[in-house]
Amino acid sequence: MPQPRKNPGVAVVLSFFIPGLGQIYNGQIMKGIIFIILAAIFGFLTVVLIGYVLYPLFWVYNLYDAYNTAREINQKYGGY
Repeated sequence: MPQPRKNPGVAVVLSFFIPGLGQIYNGQIMKGIIFIILAAIFGFLTVVLIGYVLYPLFWVYNLYDAYNTAREINQKYGGY
């Protein structure tokens, strides 16, 4: 059964609002759950200031990963 095409823009927008949601959209359920948990931990760490560094770095990586994974899925299965 062919893999459905994934829209990289949708993956990024979902991850923009909730880190990990774009990964879940891309079919990477466990990775998405791990990203959601990490985002919560980094968000909590803002209490001790290190979260102000870790959370934005993780958030940007999350967006990058969601976009590139969607593109890779489409290329692998004949998408754009």
